[in-house]
This record gives sequence, structure tokens and C-alpha cells, in this order.
Amino acid sequence: QVQLVESGGGLVQAGGSLRLSCVVSGSRGSISAMGWYRQAPGKQRDLVARISSGSKPNYADSVKGRFTISRDNAKNTLYLQMISLKPDDTAVYYCNTEITTVWGTNTYWGQGTQVTVSS
Repeated sequence: QVQLVESGGGLVQAGGSLRLSCVVSGSRGSISAMGWYRQAPGKQRDLVARISSGSKPNYADSVKGRFTISRDNAKNTLYLQMISLKPDDTAVYYCNTEITTVWGTNTYWGQGTQVTVSS
């Protein structure tokens, strides 16, 4: 029922920029938090950035100053603006959201979008 659709990934050279988008649809509750995670080949899925209503964004130390997370509550859309990309940023980026209903709070994931940064 709940669907997260990510877009904006691609292949860029080091120093380039990308903006990822995540649109949440099918929700019958309120979105309490949204975030971006990434998983490189052979690695675990790690937090990139997360934002919740009324709170400061939380960033992984490796992306601070380069990535900016933003949220459009009216459109149920999450963005990740990435600049000064490095080869180490290469990973599948996943959108994550927490949705609260009368049944409780549940976590949902998108299918992921590939970001590849060449040297």
C-alpha cells in the first residue's frame, strides 16, 4: 500500500553533483521522519541523513558539509542534494520513512537508486 519511489541517481565524475528525490504515496497516516541510507557493495546499509518534524537534520560525518537533506511535507517528498561527490560515495541510496497510523509506527523502504562516482 505504501510506496516509496526514488529517482535522481546516476553516474557522475568526482566533484560533481546529484539531487535524489523520494516520493511517498499510499500513506494513510502521518510521516514522522524520513531519511536516506546507502549501501556499497559488500558493506552494510548506513545512515546518510535523516530529518524529522521539529528537529535538526542528522548527517553522517562523512557527508557533512556536502549533502543537504530536505523535506516537503505537503508533497510527501524527500530530497538529498549532493555536491562535491567522491568515489567513496558510490552506493545504492535508499529512501526511508516512518509512518504513524492508529496501528502504530512502521518503517518503509524504497527500492534504491544507484549513485556511481568515477575518479
